[in-house]
Formats: sequence, structure tokens, C-alpha cells
Amino acid sequence: MQRLTYDDIERASGRVAGHVRPVALAPADPGGPPCEMWFALEHLQHTGSFKARGAHNFLAAHRDEGALPDAGVTIASGGNAGLACAWAARRLGVPATVFLPETAPAVKVSKLRGYGADVRLTGTEYAEALAACQDFAATTGALASHAYDHPLIAAGAGTLLDEIHQRLPGLDTVVVAVGGGGLFAGVATAARQHGVRVVAVEPENCRALGAALAAGRPVDVAVDSVAADSLGARRVSRTALETAQQSDVHAVLVPDEAIVAARQSLWDHRRLAVEHAAGTALAALTSGAYVPGRGERVAVVLCGANTDPSDLVR
Repeated sequence: MQRLTYDDIERASGRVAGHVRPVALAPADPGGPPCEMWFALEHLQHTGSFKARGAHNFLAAHRDEGALPDAGVTIASGGNAGLACAWAARRLGVPATVFLPETAPAVKVSKLRGYGADVRLTGTEYAEALAACQDFAATTGALASHAYDHPLIAAGAGTLLDEIHQRLPGLDTVVVAVGGGGLFAGVATAARQHGVRVVAVEPENCRALGAALAAGRPVDVAVDSVAADSLGARRVSRTALETAQQSDVHAVLVPDEAIVAARQSLWDHRRLAVEHAAGTALAALTSGAYVPGRGERVAVVLCGANTDPSDLVR
């Protein structure tokens, strides 16, 4: 697979312009860490997560090359990538078949069906859904997309950092949750272009990037976290690992308790209902896993909102 470059992100920007919502930014309330902190409200994106960027870029690039088969597109996902793929496919008039673990949140399954996708629940982990998706693609000839491990997917995600940087000149640091590494790889590639530090945040028990950095190669890890529905990849992509090794990246781990508390605080104090993956990014600062310098300009990516908010109301 080709190495991800900033040129890929610039091409993706041309494809997604006018099709995705430009990211909104909101200042955090004073009284937090001694820095200038902003929230990148990417949970307001089409389909409720950043994944719409990569999905549109992936399908638009194949359309432009005349490489969209009659069997349509298929993808395995914990939910958000499937939603984005189904959304992009519907906009382009392409059938979408989405494989999900049986543990996927009902809210995501319902939204997928609302986008007209053929939803197939398989196994209890993303890896099992992925195996079923690969078999389906081989049998039907459907175009196999990926939740995170494809340069077109990562490049689309990287357009987010370009938008943040344009709106926050002098940005020092971006804080982003990491699962399989698509968002991280795209954001970190664009961040390297702009001289921005990346704080890569993982749950303690979903540490695919941290384990890969320690081993020097992608390795399988256990998946056991409240944020596993979005961040529960067994292994990080090689692209994400290579990007982390080449960029100004600070990788940290946060416990589930901090993730839950950060997510709850976003609701209690700002009325932002986000999923646990978004809480994971904020937890890096609220738990002390990453301590910014005084006056450091920091953007925290709130990456998704496909969650059942009933547990936020006390």
C-alpha cells in the first residue's frame, strides 16, 4: 500500500469540498488546563463523525477512475465507518453492504438501515466482521472499503487538520483519539506539514498504537474498553505506525474512568453529547496524561456523536 503524503490530503480536500461540513471550533471554558484550549466539533459532521471525510474521498476517487462495480461497496465497521460509507454510497447511487459486530450500538444499526445499507451483524469483535466482509467482497466483486487502513480513507480524515489549522493560526497541538489509526494517520500527516504536535490518545485496554510503537511493528492487542465500539481495533495500521515514527507525536493512555468522566463533563458543562471515543481525547488533558504548557494553543478533536445519550442524564 502506498505511503500517505500531504499531497494525498490536498487531493482529498478537493474531492470533499462542498460535500462535507467544515469543522466548527468552540473555545473551552476558562478554568481548565493553563492553555488556550479549543474543541473541534467534528461530531457535527455528516453521519455524526469524521468518517464521512474518508468515505467520500474513497468513493469519489474510485468513481473518478471508473472503478465502482455494480455490486457496490462493502465495509466492516464498529459503526461509524459503516455509517459514513453508507451515506457516501447513497449520495453516489451505489449499493452498500455493511458488516458490524453483534455488539454494535443499536443507534448505529438503526441509522445504517436508514441510509439504505444492507446491514449484516457478525461476531462480537471488529476483526470477525472484517473477515466476513472480505469473504463477501471476494464472492460478489463488491469494492472493499476499510474502516481506517487505506490511504484514501486516511487522507480524507487528514482534511480535518487542515481546516483546524486554517481557523486556528499558531496551533501548537492537536489531541486525537486513536483506534485503528485512520484519523490519526491523516491528522498527523497534515500536522507534520504545519509543524503541529499530535497527542495520540488510547484507552489503557485498547492500545494498538502504543503496542506497535513498543514492538516496532503492528501487533495484536486485547480489546476491552468502554470506547471499544469506536476504538476497538486489534491492531493499528502500518500507515499509522509509520506516521507516528516520523512525526512529532506524543502517545498517551487513559483509563476508562477518565473517559467516562470526560464524556460526562462535556454534557454537564457544555451540553455536548458525544461518544466515548470523543471523551477519550479530552481525557488526556483532564486526567493529566498530557499536560500542556502555559499558553499552548491546543485543539481537542471531538470525533463522533453516534451514542445513546440516555446514560448522560443523571
